[in-house]
Amino acid sequence: MINFLKYLQIKEWQTLSGPVLILIILSMMVLPFPPVLLDIFFTFNIVLSIIILLVAMLTKKTLDFIAFPTILLFSTLLRLALNIASTRVILLYGHTGVNSAGNVIKSFGHFLVGGNYAIGIVIFIILVIINFMVITKGANRIAEVGARFTLDGMPGKQMAIDADLNAGLIGEKIAKERRLEISREADFYGSMDGASKFVRGDAISGILIMIVNILGGLIIGIAQHNMSFIKAIEVYTILTIGDGLVAQIPALVISMAAGVIVTRVSTEENLGEQIIRQLFYNPQVILLSGIVLGILGLVPGMPSMVFLSFTIILFLLSGWLFRNNTGVKLFFLGNKKNNFKDVNKEIEVSWNDIKLEDMIRIEIGHGLISIVDNQKDNQLLHLLRSIRKKYAIEIGFLPPLINIRNNSSLSLNAYRILIKGVEVANYTVYLEHLIAINMSNISKTLKGIKVFEPIFNFPAYWITLDLKNEAKNKGFTVIDSSTVIATHVNKIMNEHMSELFGRQEAQDLLRYVSNIMPFLTEDLVPNIISLTTFHKVLQNLLLEHVSIKDMRTIIETLIEFSDLKKDNVDTLTNMVRISLSKSIMQNLFKKDKMYVIGLDTQLENLLLQALQNNQNSIEPSLFSELIKDLDVAINNQKSMGVLPVLLVHHALRVFLFRLLHEIFSELHVISNLEVSDSKEIRISSIIGQKK
Repeated sequence: MINFLKYLQIKEWQTLSGPVLILIILSMMVLPFPPVLLDIFFTFNIVLSIIILLVAMLTKKTLDFIAFPTILLFSTLLRLALNIASTRVILLYGHTGVNSAGNVIKSFGHFLVGGNYAIGIVIFIILVIINFMVITKGANRIAEVGARFTLDGMPGKQMAIDADLNAGLIGEKIAKERRLEISREADFYGSMDGASKFVRGDAISGILIMIVNILGGLIIGIAQHNMSFIKAIEVYTILTIGDGLVAQIPALVISMAAGVIVTRVSTEENLGEQIIRQLFYNPQVILLSGIVLGILGLVPGMPSMVFLSFTIILFLLSGWLFRNNTGVKLFFLGNKKNNFKDVNKEIEVSWNDIKLEDMIRIEIGHGLISIVDNQKDNQLLHLLRSIRKKYAIEIGFLPPLINIRNNSSLSLNAYRILIKGVEVANYTVYLEHLIAINMSNISKTLKGIKVFEPIFNFPAYWITLDLKNEAKNKGFTVIDSSTVIATHVNKIMNEHMSELFGRQEAQDLLRYVSNIMPFLTEDLVPNIISLTTFHKVLQNLLLEHVSIKDMRTIIETLIEFSDLKKDNVDTLTNMVRISLSKSIMQNLFKKDKMYVIGLDTQLENLLLQALQNNQNSIEPSLFSELIKDLDVAINNQKSMGVLPVLLVHHALRVFLFRLLHEIFSELHVISNLEVSDSKEIRISSIIGQKK
C-alpha cells in the first residue's frame, strides 16, 4: 500500500490526473452510469468541495492556492456532468421507484427533507438563492474589483521593484521572484474574475435542471409508464430534489471557498487565526457585549435563560482575556516577561521603516497646507502637473513626481525645494496675498511687505487682494502665491534637470523607445553599450540643456561610434552633439546671424597645449583674467538681447564647459564642428585679446 502511494506521487501520474478527470466528466455526459457509480461520484464531489473549502481557509496567502480558478472550473464541470448523468437515470428508471437513482440521491430526497417534496423544493430554492444572490454575487464583485485594482497597481509595483534593485536593496534573483509574484497575482485575480462566473452559472443551471427533471419526469411517467399524476409527481419530485440537493450543497461549499479566497487579506496567519485573533482580542469588547446581552435578557418576554447563559460565557471569556494579557493592555500591565516581549515587538524594525529620498520634493510650513488641498480646484497642483508635462514635451523624458510634504520645523508661510534630500531653494509666501513684481525698474511703491521675488531677484511687494488693480496700473506684474511656488519649482527643475534624470528614468525612457522603435533599440543595452554609458550620455546632454527628444538620432549615433568610443562618455556625448547640431543651433539662435563669444587664437592654442599635456587646469592668473573677460562679454550678449554662447575649438568644448559651468550657469559652450553652414557667425567679443 505504501509503495502504491509513493508510486502515485510520481510527477507523471500527477500530470495525467487532469486529462483523466476530463475523460471521466465527458463520459458521464455521454455514457449511461449505473446508480452505484453515481453514488461514488456524488460522494467524491462532496468530499472534494469540503477539501477545497478547508484548503482555502488554511492557506496564509492568496497565491498559496493559485490553482483555485482551475479547480473551480473542474468542480463545476463535475457537478454539471453528475446532473446530466443523474437526470438520465431518473428519467429512464424513475418509474421503478425512488431507489432507481442510487442511495445518495434517495437519502438526500428522503432523510434531509423528510420525504416531503414540497419542503424539498423550498429548501432547494433557498439554497440556490443563498448561493446565487448572496455568496456568488458578492464573491463575483470582489473578484472584479480585485482584478481591476491588481492590474492598475502593476506598473507602480514594477517600478518599486526596479527602484529597490537600482538602490541595491535587493538582488536580481529577489527582483525576478517579486516580478513573478506580481505576474502571478495579476493572472490569479484575472482568472478569478472569469472563474466566478462558473459558480454563478452553476446556480442558475441548478434551478433549470430541477424544472426540466420534474416536468420531464411527469411527462414520461404519465405518458409512457401509465403512472398516476400523484404517484408521478411524488416519485420524480423526490428524486429531482435529492439530485438537486446533493449537487447544490457542494456548490454552496465551493462558493463559500471562492468567497474566502477573494475576501481574505494575505498575512502570515490562516483565516481561522485571523478571525480569532482580531475578533476576540479585546476583553473590553467582549465585556461590553455581555453587558448589552444581559440587559436584553432582563427585559420581560425575552428568552432570559439563553441570553443570560451567553452573558455569563462572555463575562468568563473577557476575564480570561484580561488575566492572560492577550487583549489591550489598558487595565492590567501583565507580567514583566510579556511586557518585555511586547516592547521588543514594538521596537522591531524592517525594510518598511526605510523612507527613500524623493528625487524632488517641496516641503511647506503648516500655514500653507490649504494650498495643496485636493478637495478644491487646486491651482498649485495643476501648475505642477503642467510643468512636468511641459518638460516631458520639450526635453524628451518624464520628470519624477513632485512630492509635497508638511514640515512642522518650517515657519508658517515658508517652503523649501529639495533635490534628492538636499535643499536647493527656499522662500516665504503669504496666502490670501499677491506678489507685485517690479520688473521694469519702476520708481513707484506699494503698501505691503517689501521683498525680492525668488526667480530673478527683482524687487517686489506682497500686497492684499484689494490692491491688485492699483499695482497693475502702476506697472507691476502681479501673481498669486501658487504661481510663485510653481515658477520657482520650474526654475529649479530647469537648473537641475540632469540630476532628475536618474538611472531609473533612463531605463523607463529606453523601455518606452523600445515599444515605439523595437528594431532600433534591439541589443543596444547591454550588448552595444552599457546602461550606465547610455544614462551618462543623456545626462551630459541635459546638463547642457540639450533636448533628448530626438532619440532616433541619439541612439543611431551611439551605435555608430560605440566600437571606437565605447567607454569614453565625453567623446560619445560630443559625437551626439554634432549629430544634433541643427537642433542645438535652432534652439540657441532664432535668426540666421549668430552672435557668439570667441577665444583669442593665442589663448586657444595655450589651452589646447595644456590639454595635450594632460593638464586639466589652467594657471590661476590666467583663469582670473578669463573669468573677468567672460563676465564682460556675457553682459554684452545680454544687452544685445541674445543668449551668451561661447564658440571654441572642438577639443576644448568639454573642458571649458566644466570649468565655467559653476560660475556662468547660463553660458552655452559650442564647438566649431556643431556650427551649421547656413548660419552667419558674428563675433561680439573675443576673450584673451590683448588690449
